[in-house]
Amino acid sequence: MPDHPYANLLAGRKVLVTGAARGLGLAFATAIAEAGASVAMADILGDRVEESAAALKARGFHAVPLQLDLNDPASVQACASAAAQALGGLDGLVNNGAVTDSGGRNLTELDVATWDRVMNVNVRGTWLMTAACTPALRASGRGAVINLASDTPLWGAPNLLAYVASKSAIIGMTRSLARELGDANVTVNAVAPGLTLVEATEYVPQHRHDLYRNQRAIQREQVPDDVCGAVLFALSDLARFVTGQTLAVNGGFVMP
Repeated sequence: MPDHPYANLLAGRKVLVTGAARGLGLAFATAIAEAGASVAMADILGDRVEESAAALKARGFHAVPLQLDLNDPASVQACASAAAQALGGLDGLVNNGAVTDSGGRNLTELDVATWDRVMNVNVRGTWLMTAACTPALRASGRGAVINLASDTPLWGAPNLLAYVASKSAIIGMTRSLARELGDANVTVNAVAPGLTLVEATEYVPQHRHDLYRNQRAIQREQVPDDVCGAVLFALSDLARFVTGQTLAVNGGFVMP
């Protein structure tokens, strides 16, 4: 197994990552494994998550693929239970799974079905997954939850209303959950990436990419690896007294 700069940061940890078949979720799962943790990788894309986990296992890491539909409460509970059983407990949860769906439509073009799907997956799914993992996280004694928010609520991105509203809710939920779980030394923090070059953002028009790049303090495109350090930090003992916080990782596009 090749050396890695964070090779021992999460040694012995057991972490569940949702939305881990591709994009940011896969980058997180890979970085977490490279940092020494065992990782359960959950996604609705069953074949794709199997392939992604197999690639990590081929490198000598402990990676377990799991099926997950965040729009189905029974699936969420089954996934959390399977992850804890497969890994022998849980020390960390990365709530990355989400849908955008509402991109490109203004408030009058947005339909109720799309609004409900975004809220059910992004907000309700995050709540249900955190609740389902709470017993294992409390038992850990060093549990950490990382909720993937977005910097879109921090600047009010237009024509993305349902997604922005859902990620605003994630930020608020993070603070409330931090207070609810702090008695068990479980930290809960949010990471809010900017527009990142992944498959899920391929629909974003070029002018939006240009807006981000040109108005960042660090004027370049954002890639998945740019976000991994914040997630590793929040999962590690370096952040044991950091909770209820939202860390914007966007090259200085917004500075909350």
